Amino acid sequence: MPTVTPRAAAVPALATAAALLLCSCSAGAGTDTHKNSTAAKSGRRLTATLGTAEDSQGPAPKIPGARKGGTLTIANPVDYTHLDPQKIYAGETYSTSLLWGRQLTQYQVIDGRPRLVGDLATDTGTSSDGGRTWTYHLKDGIAWEDGKPVTAQQVKYGIERTFAPGFEAGPSYWPEWLTGSKDRTEAVKKYGGPKKDGDLEAIETPDDKTIVFHFPEPQSDVPYMAAQSSSSPVRADKDTGTGYDVKPFATGPYRIVEHKQNKSLTLERNPHWKPATDPIRHAYPDRFEFTFGKAVLNTAQEVFNGQGTGPATLTTKGTLPPELISTVERDPAKRALVVSGSQGAYTSDLYIKNDRVTDPEVRKAIHYVFPRQQARQVLGGQYAGDFATTLSSPAVVGWKKYDLYPVAPTGDIAKAREHLAKAKTKVTKLTYAYPVYGPQDDQVAQVLADAFAKIGVELVVKGLQPAAFNAQVFRNEAPYDLWLSTNSVDWPTPSTLLPDSFESHLDPLSNSVRYANPRVDAELARIAKIGDARKKAAELIDLEETVMKDVPVVPFLYTSVSQFRGKDVGGAAIHPIYGATAAVDLYLKNS
Repeated sequence: MPTVTPRAAAVPALATAAALLLCSCSAGAGTDTHKNSTAAKSGRRLTATLGTAEDSQGPAPKIPGARKGGTLTIANPVDYTHLDPQKIYAGETYSTSLLWGRQLTQYQVIDGRPRLVGDLATDTGTSSDGGRTWTYHLKDGIAWEDGKPVTAQQVKYGIERTFAPGFEAGPSYWPEWLTGSKDRTEAVKKYGGPKKDGDLEAIETPDDKTIVFHFPEPQSDVPYMAAQSSSSPVRADKDTGTGYDVKPFATGPYRIVEHKQNKSLTLERNPHWKPATDPIRHAYPDRFEFTFGKAVLNTAQEVFNGQGTGPATLTTKGTLPPELISTVERDPAKRALVVSGSQGAYTSDLYIKNDRVTDPEVRKAIHYVFPRQQARQVLGGQYAGDFATTLSSPAVVGWKKYDLYPVAPTGDIAKAREHLAKAKTKVTKLTYAYPVYGPQDDQVAQVLADAFAKIGVELVVKGLQPAAFNAQVFRNEAPYDLWLSTNSVDWPTPSTLLPDSFESHLDPLSNSVRYANPRVDAELARIAKIGDARKKAAELIDLEETVMKDVPVVPFLYTSVSQFRGKDVGGAAIHPIYGATAAVDLYLKNS
C-alpha cells in the first residue's frame, strides 16, 4: 500500500487487505455507487462549485426513501488519531466529524455533486481589499449541545488554537496566512495561541455574529479553508486540552456520549441542533455505534454474508479486501453492497528523492520502467483507480490533461535503457522504501524490483513499520530513493499543491522529494500575490507542466476507493471531497 506524505495526512491510501483510510486532505471529485468496478466507468470526477446564500440555507435536501430511527454500526479497524477539530487532518475523519461538528463553510452533496456553501455562516464569505479581508456572518439559531449559542468569538478562539503548541499535526494555513509567514514555525513566533498571547488582532469580531479576517497578502481560497475542521468553533470553558481530542463538544446533529479509545465511540442525537440552519447534514439514525479493532477482512465477511450485526454495519475506514474481489464480482447480491467512487482529488505517484537521484535522465528512466499495470493489479486492479499522466487530479479546478512522456501501463524497457544511457552518472542500484501493512506491499516491491532488474538496476527494497515510515524516509539523510505515496490538494483548487510541496525552501515533511527549481520558486512567489481565484488557479495549473518536465515524481493513479455496507444500510456513497463513505447521509432501511 502506498504511504501518504506528511502534509497530506488526510489522504487515504490505496485498497489493500489491511488498507486503512489514513488520511488529506480534501479536494473536489466525483463519486458514484458501485458500477462494475471503478469510478472511472461512471465518468464522474467532478470539481466543486461555489454555492450562494440561498444554497446555504437549511434544511439539507431529503434523501429519497430515507427514514428515521435505529442504531447504525460503523466497524472501523482503528480509532481516530484526533477528534479535536483543530488537530484533524484526515479525509475520513473530516467526513465523519460532520456528525458532531460544524464549520464556517462546508460541502453540500446532492446526487454526488459537491457544492461549497455556508455552514455556520450565511454564505461562503465576502472579500474586499483585493482578497486581504474576508467577512463572515453567522446564522441565527445555531447552538452547542448544551443549548448555548455559537458565537463569532468562539470561532475566533478555535482558529487561534491552531497557533498553539500541540496543534502541529493540523493544517497550518490559518497561522501562515494570518501572519504572512512562510511556514508554521515562523508564524508561531509572531503569535503563540490564545492561552499564551491572548487576542489575535488579525481576526476581528465586532459582534457575536460577525467575524472578519485580515491577511497581509491576498488569499483567494479562504472559503475552502473555512470548510476544514480547523475552522470549527471551540468554547474556552469546554477546552479540556488533550481531553478535547477524545470528546469534543458538539454543534452538529449528534453528540459524543462515550468514547472508549481504541474500543468504541457512541453518538446520540444533539437535541439543540436545528435542521433549518443546516444545508449539509441529515440525522436519520437515532444512534451511531463505532467499533474499533476488528480486521477489515472479518468485518467484510460478516457484512457480505449477513452474519450477526452485518446487515446494519458498514465501514468508513476499511476498504474492500482484494482477496474478496473475485467473490464479489461473481455475486450480484454482494456486488450491490460495495460502495465505490473517485477518491476526491487524490493521486498516487512513485516519489523520487531528487537530491539523491539528481540526474533528470535517471528520473526519466524510472518513469519509463515503472510497471504501472502490474503494480495496480496487485493493489486491486481497476478498483485502485485510473492510470494518471498528470501531477494533479482531474477533480481540481482548472485541471488540464497532459502526458509529457507517454508510456504504456506495462512500461517501456527500451526507452528506460535509452535514458539511463544518457545519464552523466552511472546508476546500478536504487533503494525503495515502503510501509508494510500486508502481503500486497511486499508483492508491489517485488514487481518493482523485477522491472528495474530488466534495465540493469538493482532495486534494494526495504519494508518498514508504518508508524516509523515518515520519520525514517523523509528526513534529509534518509538512504531511500523511491517510495509510493498518495497525495492530494487540501481543497479542490490547485493552490495547495505546488506551493506547499514543491517550493525549494520547504522542509522535508512538505517537500518530501526535495525538488528545487529556481524558476519555479520565482513563479510561485509571483502567483502567490494574485488575489483573483480563477487567475491564480490557471497560473498554477500552467506551472505544473514546468515542474513535471523535471520528473520529480512518476504519475501512477487517479485513485478510487471501494468500501462496503450491510444490506439494511441506506444512503451509502463515497463523499466526493473526503473520499470515504459519507456518514451524514446514512439511514437504516428497516428502522
